[in-house]
Amino acid sequence: MTYSLFAHQKESIDFCRPRELVFDASDPGTGKTLVAIETFAERRVRGGGCVLIICPKSLIRAAWAADFKKFAPYLKVSCAYAQNREEAFWTAADIYVTNHDAAKWLAKQKPAFFERFDSLIVDEVGAFKHHTSQRSKALNKIKRYFTHRHVMNGTPAPNTILNLWNQYFILDNGTRLGPSFFKFRSTVCTPKQVGPSANMLKWEDRPGANEAVSKLVEDITIRHKFEDCIDIPENHEYCVPYQLTPKQLKNYLQMEKAQLALIEGQVVSAVNAATVATKLLQIASGAVYDEEGDYHIVDRERYSAVIDLAEQRTNVIVFFLWKHQKEMLIEEAEKRKLSYCLIDGTVPDGKRHENVEYFQRGMYRIMFAHPQSAAHGLTLTKGVATIWPSPVYNLEHYQQGFRRIYRAGQTQKTETITLIADNTIETKVWEALSTKKLRMDDLLEQITLGRAP
Repeated sequence: MTYSLFAHQKESIDFCRPRELVFDASDPGTGKTLVAIETFAERRVRGGGCVLIICPKSLIRAAWAADFKKFAPYLKVSCAYAQNREEAFWTAADIYVTNHDAAKWLAKQKPAFFERFDSLIVDEVGAFKHHTSQRSKALNKIKRYFTHRHVMNGTPAPNTILNLWNQYFILDNGTRLGPSFFKFRSTVCTPKQVGPSANMLKWEDRPGANEAVSKLVEDITIRHKFEDCIDIPENHEYCVPYQLTPKQLKNYLQMEKAQLALIEGQVVSAVNAATVATKLLQIASGAVYDEEGDYHIVDRERYSAVIDLAEQRTNVIVFFLWKHQKEMLIEEAEKRKLSYCLIDGTVPDGKRHENVEYFQRGMYRIMFAHPQSAAHGLTLTKGVATIWPSPVYNLEHYQQGFRRIYRAGQTQKTETITLIADNTIETKVWEALSTKKLRMDDLLEQITLGRAP
């Protein structure tokens, strides 16, 4: 099969060839996967070792195995899931693809296990941004077995510049940002007291920190902005206002003022500000959860409004955050006899792959998806809109979410729609999301501008 590379992909490949360490921070949808495949395939054909690819579980077959089959069919791929991991790694192959949490299993293997490898690719390396997590400790333990390390993340610092430290530590063992997270933190951030206890601190980025960090890592970082290199119709992001029903508003104000909400005869208590905020978001979204994890419906009208928006468009992805959202959305779609598929943690891997394929063929009007399962790596260019029934606080999920449809191969104008309940905590969540987007855009802009042509 023949295919053409975009000019920016050729530039990325030229950047990767002479380097053993690469961070590809290009926007979602710019074709980072193909760049990594091309770079490894060249090395493998010349006699290089095998590659271990660590990625989100949903991308093992749907993205990596499928793209190797499409772009480098002469190389053999072995897909390793929890249920077949031993067998998959005993299989003779060129490429071994497994999920993020498999890092803990890999860290238990003996050095001889890694002798066949010389390359490591970590897709969505932001999953390892916390250096104290078990998966991060495991990955940092095994990285020494790989001469070539290539990590990818289109949203590398969604909340704070501190998110970058471990992502680069995985690459260079601290050469550029230092071997100590705490020293890095004290250098690029200042502490702000947010509570009565001495350890109740929030670390805020120092002015100029973005520029300084970008300069330190620019020699191993490649970055392409989507709009600069892909010529497709624009994506329009906007909010649709939603008014709480009288019943919702009553429960919302009860929780806000008294930290109690009497719903369907049950008292749901909130013990701290974070819990109250979550309860307020739940009530605004139409339901609230009790201590046992059961939800109680306050209002269904929001989901009728969401399906109204979906019904007005040809193929859409609707992201849900809570179980009640999923169930009420599906119930409304079935009531209107709209075809739909589902991607979340309850859907087996084979079925996920099938749902993606059938959605791309236009066989489903709606894809209901949880952002942890479908916001990374998947190509869903049949879709013309992504709809969020309520705002999400996770910038990475939000940006990666709409990039499922706004990516190379899209031929239509697209929309990203978020329903926001007026005069509620949802407006504050949206403002916070927008602020974080501006901060991350500034950081990535510095990486882009900092390298000499």
